[in-house]
Amino acid sequence: MNSTFPYAERYGVNRTLPDEGRARDDVLRELREIASEEDSFWETGKISGTMYCGDHDHYAFLNDVFGLFAHVNVLQRDMCPSATRFEGEIIAMTLDLLHAEAVADGTPAGLVTSGGTGSILHALLAYRDRARQERGIERPNVVKPETAHPAFEKACLLFGIESRTVPVDPVSTVVVPEVVADHVDADTVAIIGSACNYGYGTIDPIPELSELAVERGVGLHVDGCLGGWILPFGQELGYDVPVFDFRLPGVTSISADTHKYGYAFKGTSVVAFRDKAWRQAQYFMIPDWSGGKYLSPGIDGSRSGGLLASTWASLVTLGREGYLRHAEAIFRTAAAMQDAVRAHPELRIMGSPTFCFSFTSDAFSIYHVADSMRTRGWRFNGQQYPDAIHMAVTRPQTQEGVVEAFATDLDEAVRYAHEHRDDAPISGAIYGGVPGGMTPEADQFIRSIMVDLLDTQQSVPD
Repeated sequence: MNSTFPYAERYGVNRTLPDEGRARDDVLRELREIASEEDSFWETGKISGTMYCGDHDHYAFLNDVFGLFAHVNVLQRDMCPSATRFEGEIIAMTLDLLHAEAVADGTPAGLVTSGGTGSILHALLAYRDRARQERGIERPNVVKPETAHPAFEKACLLFGIESRTVPVDPVSTVVVPEVVADHVDADTVAIIGSACNYGYGTIDPIPELSELAVERGVGLHVDGCLGGWILPFGQELGYDVPVFDFRLPGVTSISADTHKYGYAFKGTSVVAFRDKAWRQAQYFMIPDWSGGKYLSPGIDGSRSGGLLASTWASLVTLGREGYLRHAEAIFRTAAAMQDAVRAHPELRIMGSPTFCFSFTSDAFSIYHVADSMRTRGWRFNGQQYPDAIHMAVTRPQTQEGVVEAFATDLDEAVRYAHEHRDDAPISGAIYGGVPGGMTPEADQFIRSIMVDLLDTQQSVPD
């Protein structure tokens, strides 16, 4: 089977619009077959991240809610004022989770975006434009750890912001505030910290970064896209999660994905601001357009009412009790899986992680472990600089028997890695190398492969 186009032979390929429409029952039958096969891949609990909820009853309920508002465009608030209710309450519940009640120097506000990248884009747009308006900064920069999500680089590229990337401590895997301070200057509009970072699941020293932000008079964005909807419950359950939210005076914005541990459908996130002036800075308005007065709260124009409604429904039906219950199971499972890793002296966990963890090896290529585990149905996320693999624990991993399977399969994978230590790992062709060590020719070659991959994903088979 062609792994890129596995359905081409079974179902054919639409290269043009069909002359006549297909029967709905036929289309539904085909799509149910595909969905069932693809769901079976992650339902085992052996897939890192991706499927944060995994509860088909919850999905079915959200589908019902989505269907009621799927045709709604939230631009048309006069026709559909429900969108204002849903969006306002999603923001309010997120602000409550992030302790916005502690803010005494502003009016907290937020924006529902299309995802983590959308929240990061809007935050940096707000920092750039407010700094331009109030400080006259024309050549803005942000200072971020190398572990920060690539969306920050995308935002800097799109908005003409200089990205100043600083290294992290190789042992703790978190940024060093003194190093950040060395890169802050009069044109810095914000510094970045993660809670937690995607790669290692470790939390940057946000309290110290907050002090630095206050001292230098710059913004501090906390990227909680991954952890924003689970770390607060970890704190409440007594896990070692440091304060990272609006209780710290230097924190001016936080991104938190509702479509991850908020268990909503893909396509929603919240960027929360310490004061509504940050949100207002990135509003878009054209009062003199011939088509009328145009305004939008962010980059997007049309947005789905179904996504707002189903996200709202996820939050209010699970409630604090539901999120606490799921968080407890996830933290407990993550700890057990990390214990299984620590049982092997050849393996080393990176830093002090939370519900998401990464591990490597000094005894052999860690990609041998990944290769062996893949034959047993496991799918990890590969990392580089240093070579490592990570597991973001979600609800599917909390199923009975998954932790035991992980420990057993990891035993076999370590044995396999020892036996093949002198061989080139299969996945080693994708990851590895030295950061910044590639020649310009090698860099261009890798980029050309990435372009081909993206082109293929938007195409039909030849």
